[in-house]
Amino acid sequence: MDWIKKIFKGSGQKNSEGYYHGDYAEDPQFYAPSGTGEHENEEIDRAIALSLLEESQKERNIINDESQLEEDEQLARAVQESLRFEPPPQYDNANTFLPIPIHFPMGDRICAGCNTEIGHGRFLNCLNAFWHPECFHCHACNFPISDYEFSVSGNYRFHKSCYKERYHPKCDVCSHFIPTNPAGLIEYRAHPFWIQKYCPSHEHDGTPRCCSCERMEPQDTGYVALDDGRKLCLECVDSAVMDTKECQPLYLDIQEFYEGLNMKVEQQVPLLLVERQALNEARVGEKNGHYHMPETRGLCLSEEQTVSTILRRPSFGTGNRAMDMITEPYKLTRRCEVTAILILYGLPRLLTGSILAHEMMHAWMRLQGFQTLSQDVEEGICQVLAHMWIATQLDSSSSSDVAPTSSSGSSRIRKGKRPEFERKLGEFFKHQIESDTSPVYGDGFRAGNQAVYKYGLRRTLEHIRMTGRFPY
Repeated sequence: MDWIKKIFKGSGQKNSEGYYHGDYAEDPQFYAPSGTGEHENEEIDRAIALSLLEESQKERNIINDESQLEEDEQLARAVQESLRFEPPPQYDNANTFLPIPIHFPMGDRICAGCNTEIGHGRFLNCLNAFWHPECFHCHACNFPISDYEFSVSGNYRFHKSCYKERYHPKCDVCSHFIPTNPAGLIEYRAHPFWIQKYCPSHEHDGTPRCCSCERMEPQDTGYVALDDGRKLCLECVDSAVMDTKECQPLYLDIQEFYEGLNMKVEQQVPLLLVERQALNEARVGEKNGHYHMPETRGLCLSEEQTVSTILRRPSFGTGNRAMDMITEPYKLTRRCEVTAILILYGLPRLLTGSILAHEMMHAWMRLQGFQTLSQDVEEGICQVLAHMWIATQLDSSSSSDVAPTSSSGSSRIRKGKRPEFERKLGEFFKHQIESDTSPVYGDGFRAGNQAVYKYGLRRTLEHIRMTGRFPY
């Protein structure tokens, strides 16, 4: 029983001294006791007799020692079995383990890292396997894990710091790790199209958001501030249409698109690029029309009024602020059912074109004598035409490596990246139409698009003219 007491005493002493910052154990060292004695001079015959007696006892002791050794080994195995344990518990993070130190006095051990026998010396017992300390290393940095806690992902082991660096999401705005909420969960905001992750606090701390692509701007990235308070990222401003003259080639492209659908607009309808304030004032003076909230970006006018249009695009001064923009009043006269089409200035070419295609559909139906339609039908079929135009632009750009060049002076900004981004931007505007949740624009588009897909555009328009509804 003294031997059993030594094992537990040695184990207890090891634990009290602390761990080697991990689940380490050592083979116990055994030392044989030693002693000295003195023998008196005796008669030779007594010495011979004692020697013979000792030889006889020694033989019996060998047998007893072997039996005792076998009992000791059995007892040691029993102790080892009693110390077996379940996999180490997990705390907080499901991937973080807290090792439990255990001492195995004897037995063969194969390292799970190098597949060689560990033998005597320090070893690590974790994840239901034995390891040399140097073999239990981090999958990310390849350095041994000597911390008291570590993380696991699949079959890979990580330092907690390395695991956080690899798997904990970082904010795309401030580049910091996204903090946890009071419940200890990682909470962030993400754009449904751009998959941009950012801290919830950036929605309220004045972080600029592009009015076109809707992305939050990283803190180390510049942007353009327009006079009306809108902000444009540098990628979007690269193809932005800034004044009425600059928009005319795009207007001709939309007219050709309608002619290709056998829907030519016969009357010459003025197209004007305007500021936000002028657009809102014109909307107040217009009796007819539906407006897409929260912001109107285009109008098809039927009333006579005077509108302030942008004659010359602004330049960008210190801090990329728009300045020196020239406007002039433009008096609209009623020569037909449509007096003008107004588009908000400063939007990228593809977004400007999709808004123009939408408003052109309003103009075409009014000039064709369509009756007053419900909002979901009229706005829905206009969104179908805007969606069709963007689709043609994406199809044409995929067949050519060269994107249309911008006539704006801002084309020098990130020119090399624009073609790829402009296509992505077109996909985003197309996605916006498809995923719109509003009953008028969203549900109206999906109903109209389904009708056009099933019956074709011409038959769908004829059915709308006769019934005021989409065919089903």
